[in-house]
Amino acid sequence: MKLGRTELVVHTRVAPPALGFGAYVTYRWQANETGLALTVQVEPRGQWPDSVPRIGLRMRVPSTVDSVEFFGLGPGESYPDSDRAVRVGRYQSTVDAWQTPYVFPQENGNRSGVRWAQLTDADGLGLRIGGQPTVNVAARRWTTEDLDAARHTTDLVASDHVHVNIDAALHGLGTAACGPGVLPAYQLRPVDTTFAVTFSALPVEIEEG
Repeated sequence: MKLGRTELVVHTRVAPPALGFGAYVTYRWQANETGLALTVQVEPRGQWPDSVPRIGLRMRVPSTVDSVEFFGLGPGESYPDSDRAVRVGRYQSTVDAWQTPYVFPQENGNRSGVRWAQLTDADGLGLRIGGQPTVNVAARRWTTEDLDAARHTTDLVASDHVHVNIDAALHGLGTAACGPGVLPAYQLRPVDTTFAVTFSALPVEIEEG
């Protein structure tokens, strides 16, 4: 870890326990006039057994956050192999409405091509996420692990936070639940990846001069 006047650099290894493969990740945080800028560099190492579901970040915000507004591909969910069903625009929704309630719970709710997204509570307080130039964003009241473990929609219980995924890349969904899997062109392999995002508190305070 290195700490400068306006920059924080964190080097870490992300890997499953007791296995020989993983990724070296560098997080470079920089402060600016409007918030924080983060650049992430991912370098996979070792023999990975298969594709990966996503390359990106996870964070959480208070459960009081309910409103979602974004500029990107919408209004519905989209993944690498389903983004022709959406179009670029500015959309507004809620965290609950962002979910696609499949009968059998599974990965859902991602918005791709996001230039920016705003997550706010009833008072307009929250977080603005900016893609550099774009990212994938998903916001849920349960973790990805909760979603993977659920067998019925009633198994999904809202937690004390809203869990946010910010991804540089995603594996396609395919139709493996009732048909063929993901085509090779949409399978995500561990590769060197660098992406950047910005974070700003809402509402944005404007200094009077």
